[in-house]
Amino acid sequence: MLNSLFPLVYGAVFVLLLWQAFRVMGQGFKAAHPSKDRTGKVTVHPELLDQDGRLTEEDLLTVRFSGDQEPSENPD
Repeated sequence: MLNSLFPLVYGAVFVLLLWQAFRVMGQGFKAAHPSKDRTGKVTVHPELLDQDGRLTEEDLLTVRFSGDQEPSENPD
């Protein structure tokens, strides 16, 4: 009994996981090609605005994390 039920359960789980994988990939493809903003306005992060609500003119601190594949700037 259990031996005949196993292929059905296995197949159902396989189809369910395959369907879920395509759903997740579809969301990734939508994120790669975003549509227009729902408000129709340009979105600006609040961190980039000064106290008067205008874009700041200050220099911004940025951080860049290098990966293992990138050559180091200080050769040893």
